[in-house]
Amino acid sequence: MTNYDAIDFSPLDAFTADEVVTHSPVRDIRLPSGNVLALITLDNGRDHTRPNTLGPATLAELNDTLSTLRARAAAGEIQAVGITGKQYILAAGADLSQVSQVPSRDAAKLIAQRGHQVLGQLSTLGVPSFAFVNGLALGGGVEVALNSTYRTVDSSAAAIALPEVFLGIIPGWGGAYLLPNLIGIENALEVVISNPLKQNRTLKPQRAFELGMFDAIFSPATYLEDSLSWADRVLTGAQKVVRKNEPGKIERLTKWPVAIKMARSMLESRIGTVPRSPYVALELLEKARSGTKEEGFAREDDALADLVAGDQFAASMYAFDLVQKRAKRPVGAPDKSLAKKVTKVGIIGAGLMASQFALLFVRRLKVPVLITDLDQARVDKGVAHIHDEIGALEAKGRLDGDTANQLRALVRGTTDTSEFADCDFVIEAVFEEVGVKQQVFAGIEPIIAPDAILATNTSSLSVAEIGAHLAHPERLVGFHFFNPVAVMPLIEVVKTPTTNEQTLSTAFVVARGLGKNAVLTADAPGFVVNRLLAKVMGEAARAVYEGTPLMTVEKAFAPLGLPMSPFQLIDLVGWKVAAHVQDTMAHAFPERFFASENFHSLAELSQVVEKDKSGRVTGWTKAAEKVLTGAVGSTPSSEATILQRVQDGLAQEIHLMLEEGVVPEVEDVDLCLILGAGWPFIDGGASPYLDREGASERVFADTFHHPPILGIVSR
Repeated sequence: MTNYDAIDFSPLDAFTADEVVTHSPVRDIRLPSGNVLALITLDNGRDHTRPNTLGPATLAELNDTLSTLRARAAAGEIQAVGITGKQYILAAGADLSQVSQVPSRDAAKLIAQRGHQVLGQLSTLGVPSFAFVNGLALGGGVEVALNSTYRTVDSSAAAIALPEVFLGIIPGWGGAYLLPNLIGIENALEVVISNPLKQNRTLKPQRAFELGMFDAIFSPATYLEDSLSWADRVLTGAQKVVRKNEPGKIERLTKWPVAIKMARSMLESRIGTVPRSPYVALELLEKARSGTKEEGFAREDDALADLVAGDQFAASMYAFDLVQKRAKRPVGAPDKSLAKKVTKVGIIGAGLMASQFALLFVRRLKVPVLITDLDQARVDKGVAHIHDEIGALEAKGRLDGDTANQLRALVRGTTDTSEFADCDFVIEAVFEEVGVKQQVFAGIEPIIAPDAILATNTSSLSVAEIGAHLAHPERLVGFHFFNPVAVMPLIEVVKTPTTNEQTLSTAFVVARGLGKNAVLTADAPGFVVNRLLAKVMGEAARAVYEGTPLMTVEKAFAPLGLPMSPFQLIDLVGWKVAAHVQDTMAHAFPERFFASENFHSLAELSQVVEKDKSGRVTGWTKAAEKVLTGAVGSTPSSEATILQRVQDGLAQEIHLMLEEGVVPEVEDVDLCLILGAGWPFIDGGASPYLDREGASERVFADTFHHPPILGIVSR
């Protein structure tokens, strides 16, 4: 058993210089019964845009506060302790900027132990403690609540989550032990592992309440008053607290090991075995079914220390910084004051992609959206699809009836392109062929206003070539979405040599209005994401046509940690699209990119690969095997050879992209890959991974980062 009070935490003082301290002032509240509740309000003195965090200085102050309250409880001055947050926020967890600076595993362990010492006091005050979760609660914020005796939540709280696994660590201040023992193993697996791996999904308060994380849920208008009244009834015995999801003996003996086994199988099939934190979290959850809380906390101390000291956490912090800071201040974006105000959007095309655009534009910008196509039947089908999607959102409760009707009224379809005359922003969503795109822009340019913006969603074609015949090519910009449009957070904003500042500024402002992160790229083949994914897919195809078995190729790419194997990715984007991209890249860079005419023959098939229930590729279809017969060689490559080829190929392309000025810095490459390709946080994007694996040194005798992004144990 760890005696946290006997530990010297003074080494953590070195990390407090830049900390925004979250203070813990206390006020006494006399409840109707006469009981006195001492209410702590966590508050860093900033507005809601700077959430409360729990750094070393914050924890030291909270520790003193709780020690004082324990003494007051022993003296009979108070009968309960409550803890809540400033408006809209309880706490966003540990101060990760402080955690990422620790110099040793021992220092990392001190952070884990300090959290356990301080938050653990909430269960040892001598009187009941109540967590009033009045807003955002992430990581350590949730663990503040878990360490308390009772918990309520505001129904309007922005998000509830334990996101640590997403960041390469684990809930290390009690979450891995306390949560499964509060809500059962299956629910805990959802919160601790499944949600973080689903692009860091968070919980709405109602869902968190249903899972059993909270004892009561109240509306925001009278949240604190209702929580205090509820707490008073609990103290007097008038309110019984029943926890339906708390695991019993049968669950611990039977359901628990089965759930763990199924979760491990799910992880292996979905993410492979490279990411460490999900498996460490799984092991902690497995062991939480028995033993004492003290033993559980000690396991968390060691696990968190090991992970914080590792390469994956260092890479995750690099990625986290890119997404939280760089993505919100795009490098090269002109001043937003230069942007043209967009009051109406035109979309050329009425197919699936165009319909996705229309739905996003109308939902986020709430301006009229006009779609067009070659004939009225296509237009009507497109508008009907958009209306159906709005109806589906309404049925799910994500839109109220009035809003749904307003959005439907804003979407119109026409075959009369003269109606585009008052559109401020026109984007095409037509076939990926230069001539077709040139033709649609030639038809629309004379109709729209001289300063209206033209945007192309091309995924790999030259934007300048698409605009070569425009009278005003300076108003054309690449505006490359990723599929599915509603979900993927990246837009590549592509600047040609003639694109002017107003056009660029408008593109960035529109992207932000759509809730997307925009990255500026030069007009180069494949831009960033598709150029690098084409390298991945091309090396996979090269290995197959050399004669390497399909499953050997699939396994070779596993160490990259990508969310999909190469042929799973090809099957998702579409074999025809993939073949087109490969042709584009091989035409631009024939010495570095692989393409095969036989690939087009595969693309004509209705199904190319067989997949299991989880979507993993298991083999070729018989039709594909027939197409491949005679087209593949007899010199198969090993998994190690294939992996090194793709590593070196990626390092070479990224190095060349930086020399060519496709993006300003390597951080922009990684940001594009994280947001547009789902490149895992634990890699930090591609460049830190390639540095660690030695590919950068092999290819250009240097590293992308100076020093390389490494964990404590590798430095």
